[in-house]
Amino acid sequence: MAMASLFNHMSKSLPHKHSSAKLSRSIQHLVSAYINSNPLNPSFQARYMTTAMTKVAGFDEMVSSKQRKFYLLGGKGGVGKTSCAASLAVKLANRGHPTIVVSTDPAHSLSDSFDQNLTGGMLVPVQGVDSSLYAIELNPEKAREELSSKGQHDEGAVRNVMDSMGLGGFAGMMGDLKLDELLETSPPGLDEIVAISKVMQFLDSPEYSKFRHIVFDTAPTGHTLRLLSLPDFLDASIGKMMKIKKKIASATAALKSAFGKGEPQQDDNDKLEQLRLSMGRVRDLFRDPETTEFVIVTIPTVMAVNESSRLCASLRKEMVPVNRLVINQLLPPSASDCKFCSMRRKDQRRALDKIEKDPELAKLKLIESPLVDVEIRGVPALKFMGDMVWK
Repeated sequence: MAMASLFNHMSKSLPHKHSSAKLSRSIQHLVSAYINSNPLNPSFQARYMTTAMTKVAGFDEMVSSKQRKFYLLGGKGGVGKTSCAASLAVKLANRGHPTIVVSTDPAHSLSDSFDQNLTGGMLVPVQGVDSSLYAIELNPEKAREELSSKGQHDEGAVRNVMDSMGLGGFAGMMGDLKLDELLETSPPGLDEIVAISKVMQFLDSPEYSKFRHIVFDTAPTGHTLRLLSLPDFLDASIGKMMKIKKKIASATAALKSAFGKGEPQQDDNDKLEQLRLSMGRVRDLFRDPETTEFVIVTIPTVMAVNESSRLCASLRKEMVPVNRLVINQLLPPSASDCKFCSMRRKDQRRALDKIEKDPELAKLKLIESPLVDVEIRGVPALKFMGDMVWK
């Protein structure tokens, strides 16, 4: 029975008082029940399985490690990263592994994928799974407000210090710069900085220690590469900042001595050193094959495959472990003479041939995810997808 016909049949059996949103959710639950109760239905499998589904994700291997594991899913925009990440998180949780799924994409869609409000930048429990599953959409806007607030506080602190040294005029000049207004616009890379700070929380906070797996739904390729290279950049930058602060501390000590203002306060280079060490931990985490794996998600088009190849090369340059490639939205076989479908399959075949010959992608374990004629939304639909993809 085709999925659309199945929906049609089941919707007729539901009360007409259902709203369209409630009807959609009800149908999703019924579809999940239908799939679970008919796991070997041959007509269903023929419609939704591709011809080469012998390549599997190695899910048992993915959950075999006793260490906490980070999975980062990324690729070109619009290839279905969020659905793949959410379905993996549901699969992990249903296997009995407490899991967090994190969106680092500025255009968050986890809420849509789970059909649940996950906004606010806080962990939210996901309903309808067998084990502990929490989701979070990181909120760069909230981080910007905190940064702006801190900037205003720091500006006031600078004014007080300079006033105490008899240099209030300089404080007035700095006030004219309106540093807080400069922070009104989010600086480039703020999304990645927020994601890195959250990773540090996952590493250090006892409240996260119970979670076995953390799945990241990353932003499109450019953002993701910035995220992965950021620890190196910040590590180098912090080293330079420490040198500058030492020079400033020396000059401040001389000024205070000249104006008879007593001993200088101890500088906070130790805090910068702690931050530098934390960045090193995050960098090592991203590069450790025992704790981290990057999964590339693509679709079977030549343009998407080309970008995936470049992403794979960049990941290897950053020494990030990458072992799997999900090929999403593959057309299922059909006995019809649909010309559109026939042309699309030829295009997809060309893309698959390109993957097999690509020096970067051919080394990866290929995971085929078929195109289905329903929206993957809500936990039942994500479970359905996870059971197809993460085998």
